[in-house]
Amino acid sequence: MLGGISIDKVKKILESVRAEGRTALMEHEATEIIKAYGIEVPKEGIATSESEVLKIARHVEYPVALKIESPDIQHKTDAGAVFLNLSKAEDILEAYRKVLENSKKYNPNADLRGVIVQHMMPKKREVIIGVSKDKQFGHVVMFGLGGIFVEVLKDVSFRIVPIEKEDAYSMIYEIRSYQMLCGVRGEKPSDIDALVDIIMKISNLVSDFPEIKELDINPVFVYENGAVAVDALIVID
Repeated sequence: MLGGISIDKVKKILESVRAEGRTALMEHEATEIIKAYGIEVPKEGIATSESEVLKIARHVEYPVALKIESPDIQHKTDAGAVFLNLSKAEDILEAYRKVLENSKKYNPNADLRGVIVQHMMPKKREVIIGVSKDKQFGHVVMFGLGGIFVEVLKDVSFRIVPIEKEDAYSMIYEIRSYQMLCGVRGEKPSDIDALVDIIMKISNLVSDFPEIKELDINPVFVYENGAVAVDALIVID
């Protein structure tokens, strides 16, 4: 551990991925990596049985989301392998069975490692934080509001890694929809400092591990106090 960062944990995960000949990390692996860099994530666990899925659901607290954990299924929604807002034991068990059943139908040869059971965070303002690796400039970090703002308006900002705190703040201030983070229609303002903290930690992560080719945290829910990375994707060289 160095300054709250578990570099050894990240190394072990990436070594395991390379040993299997993979370049895309599974969701839980990606989550564990950003968590190792001190980024807050929802409580979650991986279930491999019906009794275990109920035990984990109680531990991470309701409501929960269930998602397949497989190196062979990247698009979980397309596979029908995602179920949200579950609070009753019977619904969780049914969803667990459906996740496995749908995943097998989608890809009969898929290696199914289990089912992610994740606490569903209260939905708030969504942002996206990502990294891509440019052949000329190296790692470039990206920030923008989530939802239609990134998909339709392409309202994002970029900086070349490594960055300083001032760069992270300016990334946030310069997007066209910045005022949405300041609180509109009676909403409390979003925690800008928490977003800067995540951006800096992601910059440090890809600087420490240059083999990371692509990284997306989408969405990040940003609250009045704090921010939580709900979903993560990592691809390595």
